[in-house]
Amino acid sequence: MLLSPSSGTVARVKRVLTVAVILLALITASTATADDGAGPFGVTVTGRDARVGVLLRGPGGGHFCTASVVDAPHRNLIVTAAHCLGGDRALVFVPGYRNGRAPYGEWTVRRRFLPRGWTERQDEDSDVGFAVLAPRGGTEVQDVVGGNRFVTGTATGATAVTVTGYPNARETPVSCTDKPTALGRTQQRIACPGFSGGTSGSPWVNGDGQVVGVLGGHDQGGTTSRISYSVVLGTEALRLYEQAAGDR
Repeated sequence: MLLSPSSGTVARVKRVLTVAVILLALITASTATADDGAGPFGVTVTGRDARVGVLLRGPGGGHFCTASVVDAPHRNLIVTAAHCLGGDRALVFVPGYRNGRAPYGEWTVRRRFLPRGWTERQDEDSDVGFAVLAPRGGTEVQDVVGGNRFVTGTATGATAVTVTGYPNARETPVSCTDKPTALGRTQQRIACPGFSGGTSGSPWVNGDGQVVGVLGGHDQGGTTSRISYSVVLGTEALRLYEQAAGDR
């Protein structure tokens, strides 16, 4: 003999089912966020990342490019666009720069590493460079702010990336998350508004904290503030990193 459930039992079952649906939705949303990045995609906001900073033309000079600290054995290495490291003027890196302040100190560029493709013919497919920083009081920059891993050989658009950089017209960084797309075999592009002059060298960081692009390359990063470019990081970039990372 089957008994009909009471109204109270039916109500309890409905509440349990409702909670289960909500939890499933939250788990699904959480998984999507973890896989695809912070989102919403293509929206530029004020950024904040202690590993990203500005390059100054000497102590007290104005900022003109962006760079970021990358993990290296001697904990003293930054990556930026090759076209940001040209010339022989003294350069200073200020991580976490904000409104004229240097919360983590100013770090002098001691040595620069540029690929041959850039130094010999300014090949846009070679627009990535590294700089070794001098220590401050016996401390290396990575010991102060940390560093992202520099990774080559990743597939363009495999995951979303977050780009953080300093426009010349701002005293605070901007940040945007989106999925890059290919521009031929050697270049990649990303649609993020507000990345104007000064953002060259901005790191493209995926959800695993890996630098998989550096703003530059095609048209030295782009001719509009809406679309930015990066070299597809490959063998040349890896060899340059290994050379720079081995320098004391």
